[in-house]
Amino acid sequence: MRLFQKKPPTPAEAGRVQTRPASHPFGVLDSYVPLLTPETRLYAAMREAIPVIDAALFKIERLIGGFRLRCGDAGAEKLLGEFTRSVPVGAGGLGLEKFVCSYLDSLLLYGSAVGEIVLTKDKRRIAGLYNSPLDSLSIQAGDNPLEVKICRRDERGRDVPLPMPQLILFTALNPQPGRVCGDSVLKSLPFVSSVLLKIYNAVGQNFDRLGNLRFAVTYKPSGDGLDRAYAKERAMQIAKEWSEGMAASRAGDIRDFIAVGDVDIKVIGADNQMIDCNLPARQMLEQIVAKLSIPPFMLGLSWSTTERMSQQQADILSNELSFYRRMLNPMIERIAGLFLGMNGYSCKPTVEWDVLNFNDEMQAAQTRLYNAQAAQIEQEHGLTPTKIPIDISTAEELL
Repeated sequence: MRLFQKKPPTPAEAGRVQTRPASHPFGVLDSYVPLLTPETRLYAAMREAIPVIDAALFKIERLIGGFRLRCGDAGAEKLLGEFTRSVPVGAGGLGLEKFVCSYLDSLLLYGSAVGEIVLTKDKRRIAGLYNSPLDSLSIQAGDNPLEVKICRRDERGRDVPLPMPQLILFTALNPQPGRVCGDSVLKSLPFVSSVLLKIYNAVGQNFDRLGNLRFAVTYKPSGDGLDRAYAKERAMQIAKEWSEGMAASRAGDIRDFIAVGDVDIKVIGADNQMIDCNLPARQMLEQIVAKLSIPPFMLGLSWSTTERMSQQQADILSNELSFYRRMLNPMIERIAGLFLGMNGYSCKPTVEWDVLNFNDEMQAAQTRLYNAQAAQIEQEHGLTPTKIPIDISTAEELL
């Protein structure tokens, strides 16, 4: 229901972002943030160093799916749809889904996510949405255990309260009792990631030493006095010809190496064997994949699995994505509710997500079909259609 007539839209200048990092004249110190939580740098380094972690986080963000905003007014829903598609996000983004994707990325990687609703200077409309970097903020407990206080760090590292905290969006992922900040999905993986990086580093060093073949050319002069007298000159000539032949092979020119006398050519390290790192590396990757709840086949890992196991892994992933959706719903509904209130609507918005698992929809439709067919057969034979239980409690009552 409309409370008042909406004024025709006029271009309005965006207000100031509260959570944007404060700048200072010393550009060389831009990378330094006072009192920075070490975990943020640790988790960012883990994501950059291990591609499987980066791929898994991107998979979750893509698989979370799209959504639509619903309310009891058709005009309000149309206005919400336009807002969802066209709201500015950051410097170059557009659309509420982009903001949610970046918000979820921070929530998964750091365990906490902070966003801001930026109003116009006249405070009458939403100018855009801003994903706040955690390294410029301080998240603290409020005056009571049910409040969260978010401050911005100034140039001197002091915590400055935000002037309009009601415009700040905050979500914590599985916070520990008594704590405000949440836990990252990578919380238990630093040691495993460190071992995996050591394995990869050792493999790289071994390939530098053994993978790139190196030759040992040995010239043994005979017992002839003349041969011994010119041993140095002949060794230098052999080395020169060998180097020129190897250099020519890089350009595609094949040359034969011809030497007179006792010349021995061997590959350095040919008798050694490289350590098999497949088993320990896979064990570390299994721990990482288990923590991220992403099926291995979605990350390009060709591990042996059956069709039934793949289906079970897909069901587990669906449950994980549903959990993240429930975490995001309050934040999305808060943005939509503020937008509707500023445009004169009193209806309460709800989030309707896209279908997450089409197999569940197909099974549910097939079950309804079987129930309808059974009811039709019972009616044809003069029987009362049996009530089909829809949950465990109903089934127990029938029994």
